[in-house]
Parts: sequence; C-alpha cells; structure tokens
Amino acid sequence: MKQRIALVDDDKNILTSVAMALEAAGFAVSAYSDGATALQGLLETPADLAVLDVKMPRMDGLELLRKIRERSSMPVIFLTSKADEADQLTGLRHGADDYVTKPFSQKLLLERIRAVLRRQELQQPAPENPPPQVFILGDLTLDETRRTCLWKTVPIDMTATEIRLLKALAEHPGHIKSREQLMNFAYGDALDTDDRTIDSHIKRIRKKFKDIDADFDAIETVYGAGYRYTHD
Repeated sequence: MKQRIALVDDDKNILTSVAMALEAAGFAVSAYSDGATALQGLLETPADLAVLDVKMPRMDGLELLRKIRERSSMPVIFLTSKADEADQLTGLRHGADDYVTKPFSQKLLLERIRAVLRRQELQQPAPENPPPQVFILGDLTLDETRRTCLWKTVPIDMTATEIRLLKALAEHPGHIKSREQLMNFAYGDALDTDDRTIDSHIKRIRKKFKDIDADFDAIETVYGAGYRYTHD
C-alpha cells in the first residue's frame, strides 16, 4: 500500500507541482489549500506524513500542528521562508520533525520526507510475535495489521479508519451501531467532530464494494439509529 502524504499550502502552484512530484515518486497525496480543510481531511483520510506551510489563511501551519499533536504522532515537515527562524523554532518545539525553507528543490523535499519516514519506522519496535488480527465473515476478510480487505477474494483499497469501521459493524452482524459508537471505534472518545464524518466514511466504503460487486448491500442504514452489517 502506498504511503500517503498530506500536503497543505495556500500557494496553488506549489500544491500542484509538489503533489505531482510526490505522486511520481510513488506516494499517494492528499492536497489541501488551508489548515481548516486539512484538519477535517486528515480525520477522514489519515496520512503517514504531513507537509505544512506555516503562513496560511483560516488556520496557519502552527495551529494545525498543535491540533494534529493533540491526537496523532504523525510526522510533520514545515515549509517556511528563510527569514522565519522564529517559526522554525516554534514548530520544532511544538513537535514538527523537520523543516524546509522556501524556495526549495523538490528533490530536497522528497529526500527529507523519505528520511523522516525512515526514522519513524525505526522508532516503531516490531513485536516478536504479533497476534493475528484477521477477521473473516462470509465473503469478507479483514486484516487490520496489514490494512487489507478482501471481498470474494478481490482486494479492496481501504484506509485504516475504513477497516476499523467496517470491522466494528461486521463483528456483530445484525446489531445496530450508532454514529457515536462508530466515531469512538474510528477515532476514540476524545475526538470532537460531527456525524457527517461517519456518513461520509460509510458512503465511501459502500462505493468501494459496489465498484467490484454491484449487488453489495451488507451495510444497512437504520434511519434515526445508525448502521448495521447484515449477513445471511
């Protein structure tokens, strides 16, 4: 599965050119033009690393970093101007992993991203005997450890959040799960967001399954109550 980079910058030229370079280097990219949109996007589509511009409207990079650090240890690289040494220091103190000064070469940024991701992987101790986390129900197979999903042996590209939500429903077929319960499964009790986030996730999950099986109808909406997984 491709590593995903969240790219946040209000300069459309930088956003477009850097996104193209990252995709050419083999990364998946989520691009956002302001911090507020990026924060919501990261809740819906988590990334492996974020590249944040400091100076942005609505929510600047420093504030976005603080909000990210409230709920995630995802690596963050700042984009700053050469004159903004104070922003660089503040960012590092608040948990940024590195910074690159503008103007920058795309090759340099790519190498910084790869270096930070390598450090992140080295800091994660691998368990000696990780317990199996494969879940099978009828035509559905989920593996949280490998982030894989199969439907009738056909692989479906799913995010970690989508797999957690789907497993929460499928583990108890026929039982209704409220949006609040599903929110807790996806993000934990501390997250403050709205019901539309879960609705958006469920909509995307259904579409991914229907793209390979037009008859897929295992996720049922129970109006006014939530969702349930049906299994014959």
